Amino acid sequence: MTSIPSKNIWIRRQQCPCGDWKCYVTYEGDSEEASSIASQLVKNDSTTSEAMVSPYVGMVFKSDDDAFEYYGNFARKNGFSIRKERSRLSPQLGIYKRDFVCYRSGFAPMKKKPTGEHHRDRKSVRCGCDAKMYLSKEVVDGFSQWFVVQFSNVHNHELLEDDQVRLLPAYRKIHEADQERILLLSKAGFPIHRIVKVLELEKGIQGGQLPFLERDVRNFVQNRKKVVQENDALLTEKRENDTLELLEACKGTKEADEDFVYDFTVDENDKVEHIAWSYGDSVHAYTMFGDAVYFDTSYQSITYGMLFGAWLGIDNHGRTIFFGCVLLQDETRRSFSWALQTFVRFMRGRFPQTILTDLNPELRDAIRSELPGTKHVISIWDILPKISSWFSVSPGPRCIEFKSEFDELYRLESSEDFELQWNQMISMFGLTTDKHIALLYSFRESWAQSYIRGYFLACMATTTYSKSVDAFLKGVFSAQTCLRSFFEQVGISANFQSQAHRDMQYMHIKTTIPMEEHARSILTPFAFNALQQELVLAMQYAASEMANGSYLVQHFKKIDGERLVIWIPEEEQIHCSYGGKKALLIFTMTTLPGLVMTNGFKIINALLKPCLQSHQLQRSVLIMFAGN
Repeated sequence: MTSIPSKNIWIRRQQCPCGDWKCYVTYEGDSEEASSIASQLVKNDSTTSEAMVSPYVGMVFKSDDDAFEYYGNFARKNGFSIRKERSRLSPQLGIYKRDFVCYRSGFAPMKKKPTGEHHRDRKSVRCGCDAKMYLSKEVVDGFSQWFVVQFSNVHNHELLEDDQVRLLPAYRKIHEADQERILLLSKAGFPIHRIVKVLELEKGIQGGQLPFLERDVRNFVQNRKKVVQENDALLTEKRENDTLELLEACKGTKEADEDFVYDFTVDENDKVEHIAWSYGDSVHAYTMFGDAVYFDTSYQSITYGMLFGAWLGIDNHGRTIFFGCVLLQDETRRSFSWALQTFVRFMRGRFPQTILTDLNPELRDAIRSELPGTKHVISIWDILPKISSWFSVSPGPRCIEFKSEFDELYRLESSEDFELQWNQMISMFGLTTDKHIALLYSFRESWAQSYIRGYFLACMATTTYSKSVDAFLKGVFSAQTCLRSFFEQVGISANFQSQAHRDMQYMHIKTTIPMEEHARSILTPFAFNALQQELVLAMQYAASEMANGSYLVQHFKKIDGERLVIWIPEEEQIHCSYGGKKALLIFTMTTLPGLVMTNGFKIINALLKPCLQSHQLQRSVLIMFAGN
C-alpha cells in the first residue's frame, strides 16, 4: 500500500495525563457503545451460523471464489480452516476443476536440513485429514457454473472451539481498511499494543477479539517499514501543503470579514506550528457569555499530528456556543500558554471567571501562568468516564462500590472531611500507591465540591452540557477531510450554533411567590428553570434569628448542615458562612418576605454584589444557582 489516505482522521485523545507513553485511558461511554455493537455482532454471527447449510454433492456456485468463500465460512463455523489444493486447466474452459481441502490434509514433505546451520524444527499440523470439497465447472445456457462433485466432512483430528479457530492463520487476516489504520497509528507514534487497543475500541469488541493477533500487527508494521518511510515523506508534504491551505483560508476569510480573527506561529523551519481562529459573532457572544469557558482538548488528528482545542460556552437558553478554536502541534505548557494568550487577545483582553478543562498537568500550569485570576475547574464528567479503566490497580468487581464512594467524596462540603475520607477510600480499595489516584488527588482543588463550591460553572459541569459538547464536536468532525475542509466545517458548526433559536415555551408557576411570577416575565426558560428549582427546594428550609442578629438556615429534616447568614441592609449585602448562595435565597424568602414581595431581583443583586462584576440579569440567576 503506497497511497496516502485522503481522510483526515480525528480520534479521541487517549494519552494518559500521567505522561507515561505506555499508559492510556478509555471512556465508559465508548465501552458501553462497544458492548452494544459487539452484542449485535454476536447475534448476527449466530444467525449466520444457524442459517448456513453444509455443502453437498450437486450444490451450485456462480464462481469458484464464491465456493471457496462459502466452504471457508462453513469451516470456520465448524472448527477448522481450508486451503486450495489442486486445480485443472483446459484451453477451452480455463480452470475447470478445483480441490479445496482441510488445512490438515496430506502430510508435510520431508525437508533436508542445511548442514552447519541452526534449524528450527517446527512440527507440521498436517495429519492426513480427508475432509474436502471438489468442484467442477460446467457451462449451462451459456453461463459458467461450479458444481460440488465430492464432499466429505470427516476429520481425523479434533475440531476447534470458536475462541480457538479464529487464531488459525487462514483467519488471521488484516483487511485493507485495518492496514491503513495501523499504518496511520504507527506513523503517529502509537506502539503496537496501543494500536491493537484503538482498533478494539473502534470496532466495539472486547480485548483479544480482533481477527488477528498483536504479533500479526507487529509483523505487518515491520514488513511495511519501507512503505511507511515512503509514506512519511508524502505525509510530511501533505501536512505542509494542507497547513498552508488552511492559512490561506484564514487570510481569505479575514479579507471577506474584518471581524474574523486568527493567529499562528512558525517553527525553526518556518513551517506553520500552531494556528487559532475565531469569528466576529463568537467574540460578540463572549462579551455576554464569557464568564465561564469550557476548553475541550479531547480530539487529535492522526494525519496531521495536531491537537484540536475548542473554547466553548453556554448561553441563556442553555445552548453550547462557540468562542474559538486552536490546532496545536503538541501538548506542552508552552503551546497551551500560546493558545490561552491568543484566546484572551481574540476576546479583547477579557479573562473568563472560570475555565473548565480536562485533567492535564501541562494545561493546568499554563492556566496558572496565563490566567492567574481565573478559577480552574476540572469537570467531574471528564473524570468519571475514565475511572473504571484508569487506575493501575483496578477496583475490579468493587468498581460500582468505588464509584459510589467517590461520588459521595466528590459532594462533600467540607475540605477537612474530604481529606479524611479520601485517605480512608484509597486505603479501602488498595490504591495507596497508585500513581493515577495520586495525580487525581493533586488536582483536588479543581474538581472536589468542597474546594470549588461557589465557583461560577453556569451548568457546564453537567451531563446535559457534556452531551451537548459531544454533539457539537461530532458535527465538526463529521467531515474527515483536509484541513481546509475542516476549517469550513468548523465555521458551519459555529454559525449553526450562533443562529440556532429555541421556541419560547410556556413556563408554569410552581409556587405563590411573587419573585417567581416576576422572573417568568423577564427570564429565558433555561434561567427561569434554574431559579424555579431553587425556589421549590427553598421551601424545605427555615431561618431562625440568632441573638447577635444573624440567622441560622437549616433543612427541616437534616440535623447538620445549617448555615449562618448575615444581612447588612445599609450595604445591600448578604453573607453566608457556607460560601454558597442557595442558603442566601432561602434566607431572603423566609426572613425578608416584604423585600421579596416588593422587588425580588433587588435581593438577587444584593446577593451577588459582593462577588460579581457582571450585571446581566440572566447570567446573575445562573451564577447564583448553577455555580453551586
